[in-house]
Amino acid sequence: MPYAGYDALSSVRIVLVETTHPGNIGAVARAMKNMELTDLALVAPKIFPSEQATARAAGADDVLGAARLYAELPAAIADCRLIIGASARLRTIPWPQLTPRECAEMVGTQAPGNRTAILFGREHSGLTNEELEHCHFLLHIPSNPEFSSLNIAAAVQLVAYELYGALRFRADASHTAPLLASSAEMESFFEHLETTLWHIGFLHARKSAPSIMRRLRRIFHRSRIEEREVHLLRGILTTMQYRLKGGP
Repeated sequence: MPYAGYDALSSVRIVLVETTHPGNIGAVARAMKNMELTDLALVAPKIFPSEQATARAAGADDVLGAARLYAELPAAIADCRLIIGASARLRTIPWPQLTPRECAEMVGTQAPGNRTAILFGREHSGLTNEELEHCHFLLHIPSNPEFSSLNIAAAVQLVAYELYGALRFRADASHTAPLLASSAEMESFFEHLETTLWHIGFLHARKSAPSIMRRLRRIFHRSRIEEREVHLLRGILTTMQYRLKGGP
């Protein structure tokens, strides 16, 4: 019989970006199954499938076998409405941060339709700033500042443990929680916004445009835009573009 919180756990997607060692993929699958997580996405892994991945999965063949492969990150998170990027490095550009426990608590407050993606980057360099631009929050695991790099499977295990503890016995998230805009909807909005800002002359120096757009992304991600709100914003942008073309 499904337990309370089952839907919350099944709504979490673990996303591995450009994993180098196939054994780490298998170890992540094992860590996920330990904590009843099942949704694994792999973005451009160096080697997969692999016998080494299967061996390290140690019985989590179902999670590993169901893993979906993507060529690029946006496709892997297109249907997700809360995106959290794990990073051992604290970035020079301020980013809203969560501990693993805070991350789990936040996931527990989401409406049933709000799928969450938690991103883990390359073993040696993590996630790029461009990949973090897709994220609402940065997940940082407190550790020894002189030796803070965790094996990717260990990092997933820590986060999965907190998710399991927070969600397994919790009742389903409140149905009054808003349905957030999906990653795909937000990316379309950002493209629309950038085009409009060029048209009105706000963006006029190509060197500064990426920095401005990065800051605007952080503003809107921090606000956690609802699905109906992003449609409203795009309606405003469309009207602005129409007026610029001489419409009434």
